[in-house]
Amino acid sequence: MPRLALRFSTQTLLLQLGVVLLVVLLSGTVHAWLVYGRIGTEAENQALTLARTVASDPVIRSQVEAISKESGTPPAAVLAGGPIQAAAESARSRTGALFVVVTDETGLRLAHPDQARLGERVSTDPSDALSGKEVTTRNTGTLGPSAGAKVPVYAPGSAATPGTAATVVGEISVGYSMESLGQSLAEDIVPIALTAAGSLIAGVLASFLLRRRLQRLTLGLEPEEISTLVHDQVAVLQGVDDGVIGISADGRITVFNAAARRLLGMPEGSGTPGSPATSGSTDGHVLTGTDWADAAVPAQLKALTQPSAHDAEAVEIVAGGRVLVANARKALHRKEDLGWVVMLRDRTELQELTRQLDAVGTMSAALRAQRHEFANQLHTIAGFMSIGQHGQAKDYLARISATGPLKFPVQQAELLQDPYLQAFVGAKSVEADERGVALRIGPETLVREHVTEPQDVTTVLGNLIDNAVNAAVAGSSTQRWVELELLDEPGPDGGTLHIVVADSGDGLGGIEPERVFVEGFTTAEAADGGIARAGGQGLGLALVRQLARRRGGDVRVLEPGSPGGPGAVFMATMPGVTGTPGDAALAEPSPQAKPPAAERKEGH
Repeated sequence: MPRLALRFSTQTLLLQLGVVLLVVLLSGTVHAWLVYGRIGTEAENQALTLARTVASDPVIRSQVEAISKESGTPPAAVLAGGPIQAAAESARSRTGALFVVVTDETGLRLAHPDQARLGERVSTDPSDALSGKEVTTRNTGTLGPSAGAKVPVYAPGSAATPGTAATVVGEISVGYSMESLGQSLAEDIVPIALTAAGSLIAGVLASFLLRRRLQRLTLGLEPEEISTLVHDQVAVLQGVDDGVIGISADGRITVFNAAARRLLGMPEGSGTPGSPATSGSTDGHVLTGTDWADAAVPAQLKALTQPSAHDAEAVEIVAGGRVLVANARKALHRKEDLGWVVMLRDRTELQELTRQLDAVGTMSAALRAQRHEFANQLHTIAGFMSIGQHGQAKDYLARISATGPLKFPVQQAELLQDPYLQAFVGAKSVEADERGVALRIGPETLVREHVTEPQDVTTVLGNLIDNAVNAAVAGSSTQRWVELELLDEPGPDGGTLHIVVADSGDGLGGIEPERVFVEGFTTAEAADGGIARAGGQGLGLALVRQLARRRGGDVRVLEPGSPGGPGAVFMATMPGVTGTPGDAALAEPSPQAKPPAAERKEGH
């Protein structure tokens, strides 16, 4: 034990020293950078002062003006022996500047430390100074990197004062070498280094004192001993923001938080009958102590903790009227197996938003087509009226009233009087027609009231129609069709809508009808592949049934169908989704009747 304690204490000390060293190095680097920036700023200001002094020299101003008035620039040999070069070099040698450059109004050098470059254009842009501005710069020229300034040279008798015209005849560029700035920084580095060393020593001393204090506070316990105190809390720390179920290595539930109970739809105080659940629990651990294999949780969750399951593999389940994403992770502390952590995340709102967007997209497509058709119809009526064919206009209006406002590829569309159902079923008929399936309205259809819960109707009706279209496409019959019948039943709290959907597919193929409503059921599980699916996840029909039952209705299979057709017949009963036109305009979805999200990818 002393050897382990020394190892832990040494690691803690080294970590603290590393942090202190890192902070000291960062602080020293920032300090050095600030000093370097300050020195550079001072060099720029010094260069600006020198440039102003040179630019105000009467000799410089008169000579530069004289050259600027001439056509062309004097040869380099003439400039090298001229007064401008002499004055510039004198100023440079007195101040220790890297360069003092004088140019004419076009940016050609009249003075430069390297006489071979006289008469050439400057390497950096002189336009700001030649336009009358004073600027400080840090750039790299022909003499290397420098910090400097550029100021304009005005003609004698001309100055940049308000209300007067200033004539710029050239510019002065002064720079100090960045290498000299580095030398200045080196002179200041000693105080910086001493400060950093003092901080490091103070940090080391504080680390030793903290180490002794930690040993007193932990009563000398080592990590192995402390781990026994936090063994049951590791699982919670791995997923505290979501539903968390912790299973120990011996297969018993050690953590079952309130979020997990809520997401799984368990009431307060629920648990497996006869289980040793903790009484008086207020934190949601209602199944604590229960054997995981006997716990009243969905079988999909238990399958995640099987030895053959992949760690952290996520699955979607439906529980408590919600769509949940569940995954399990193996909890390990060093090499010790602590068991499993099952985490639950709620995707209900995301699924509901997806469903609403699907409905909005379908309706918007239908409304765009309807607006276009209405425009064509109005133009036709206006044409009849303009040529005096009132009888023709009257007959045309009668035909529109008989066939519906929009010519969707749906048979007997005139049986639907509700605008919402007309638009939605019409849009679905377009999708079905693209897949070679005829969507028709059954002769028994009669909807006298208006839809007041369009989102719920979209979920149920859309899933059933999509499933039927998939089945018709996959069926062996040459006549592909889907027949829809709707009937409303008025009631004091809103009417009940009965939906019956049949198709030309091959039916359930011997599959037990109730199996298609089980979460996660797919046709891959069926030996004969009786049900056609289009990339679903086994959630659509399960959610549709839960939605209908939460409203007091149901979804069931009326006829399982037969090979060669006709296919399966589904019936949905949805109370409280229709009403009078006034109710439809004022209706708002009630919180208790708000359905879970549904996916429209599931086949029968």
